[in-house]
Amino acid sequence: MSAQRVSLVRNVTASWLTHAASLAIGFFLMPFVLHTLGDSAYGTWVFITAIASNAGLLYLGFGDTIGRYVAQYQSRREWDRLNEVVTLIVTIYSSMALLALAVAALLALFAPSLHDWTRTELFEVRIVILLLGLTVATGLAGSAFGGVLVGMRRFDVERGIAFAGDLLRLALLVLFLKRESGLIIIAAVFLAMTIVDNLAIVWWAFRLVPQLSIRPRYLKWSVLRECLHFSGFALLNSIAYQLIYATDTVVIGCVFGAAAVVPYQIALRLCQMLRQPITKIAEICMPTAGALHAQSDRGTLQRMVVKAMGVSFLLAAGLFTGIYFFGDQLIASWVGDEYADSQLLLLVLFGGQLIALPVGVLRSTLFGMGAVRGPALVYLAEAVCNVVLSLILCQPLGVFGVALGTVIPIFVFEAGVLLPYGLKRIGLSPWPMFRDTVVPQLLPLTALIAYAMSVDATTTSHADWFSLAAITLGGGVALATGWLAHSAVQRHLDLPPP
Repeated sequence: MSAQRVSLVRNVTASWLTHAASLAIGFFLMPFVLHTLGDSAYGTWVFITAIASNAGLLYLGFGDTIGRYVAQYQSRREWDRLNEVVTLIVTIYSSMALLALAVAALLALFAPSLHDWTRTELFEVRIVILLLGLTVATGLAGSAFGGVLVGMRRFDVERGIAFAGDLLRLALLVLFLKRESGLIIIAAVFLAMTIVDNLAIVWWAFRLVPQLSIRPRYLKWSVLRECLHFSGFALLNSIAYQLIYATDTVVIGCVFGAAAVVPYQIALRLCQMLRQPITKIAEICMPTAGALHAQSDRGTLQRMVVKAMGVSFLLAAGLFTGIYFFGDQLIASWVGDEYADSQLLLLVLFGGQLIALPVGVLRSTLFGMGAVRGPALVYLAEAVCNVVLSLILCQPLGVFGVALGTVIPIFVFEAGVLLPYGLKRIGLSPWPMFRDTVVPQLLPLTALIAYAMSVDATTTSHADWFSLAAITLGGGVALATGWLAHSAVQRHLDLPPP
């Protein structure tokens, strides 16, 4: 048990530290690349990579499958069964890699129909598409071995390789990126680092599992049927995720041109960075919910959901408050004053996270309980509605309409469908859940809003990193003070804590 605890602490610590460091690298890299390339070239890069990101569907939901079965068979020392699963998925991903290359070749051939490029731009775009195709193919071919690391619970190794790759990618871009042929340089760096990362992953997989073997004799139809049964709903979630988070920039690029993608991408990237730490709460809930459900401990499960949803809502609402009062100064410090329009887009996009992040806890809990069909179908319906609304609203409202097309389905499907469905499955009533999840956060949030209003009223500008860091620290103190005050009131009234 002691060794398991040490392993858990090692993995969790490594995952959080490397994740935070990777976010910091990405936070620095985006404005550097933007200002080096310029709006037009950077918008073209985002537009092309948004199209390329749809290659994630080629994983067919097998990413979670290989991690699950490797963990299962490794713990039982059933090495032949483990090799059957890994060989099958390596074969599937290798086939998908060839498909990715073919699709990249077709996209490069028909690139003129994607946008009105100049002759020089068209040549560069075609090279970039081919390089990204090679990058996707390389990632597909090697990702099965990344699943082996996950199945072995060696998140420290997996995240360590990713972090080292991020550092080297940063160094190469800082050294070699320039405006001339900048898109080709970026694509070449990404390809080179994908090759290096995957070689390291393959080496570690065979080192950690000496019994690992990829042989034609391990290919069996029965294993394919077993894996497909598990991966089907994971594929639905992948499709939904791609539709929600990858189509907006494609819609904007096709309708308004590559340069129009930039202010939206700034808001979207900030939204993703701010929400990622909070999503870790939902990730922790999934395995915990599975264990509690297996033990039929519904009371503990319900308390966990209420507490986790409450913390997610508190953090999301606190960040939203900071964006409302100081988002313009954050964007100015990060990428420059000329992108002030991104604050409104950021407010709209992150406003949807006030619902999506707490309900995400509920979705993860349902997955941990094995109730995957309902959440997957609701998520897919939300994604389809997102695409349709974005296409409808972009004409009268421009880029702002695309943001609305993303947020409206969140409120409709997450709050209107998944929330009541999930509460019913877990056995929670709506009003007690609201009382125990949202009401306890009102006092801390009131203290934070009062603090933000006072700072905003007494100081004219905070467009530097030192001021923003000091404001953030003060906001954390205000939030914690409000929380402690609420806890003191609860104890005084002899009420159970949330």
